Amino acid sequence: MAGKTLTRMDLSEAVFREVGLSRNESAQLVETVIDLISDALVRGEQVKISSFGTFSVRQKSARIGRNPKTGEEVPIQPRRVLTFRPSHLMKERVAEGNRKQNA
Repeated sequence: MAGKTLTRMDLSEAVFREVGLSRNESAQLVETVIDLISDALVRGEQVKISSFGTFSVRQKSARIGRNPKTGEEVPIQPRRVLTFRPSHLMKERVAEGNRKQNA
């Protein structure tokens, strides 16, 4: 599945076209939103965006893993991981896009 990647620049360009802010103001707005989301996640808070989904940080405990090449057991340190759960509206929208592509 080859496709285009949506970048920060694409988001600021869309804000520029849709909202009418200058390009610099649009880029700053996108950066501010991303910073606010990132900061909340670093603090361990959930970020819910209506009709889009929920970002959250989950704590994973230490465990023993296995090197797939050698079969050697290796310890995996405890860590925090970012998770995303799409809203049911986002799931439906993606599924609709799949149906249109396959038609």
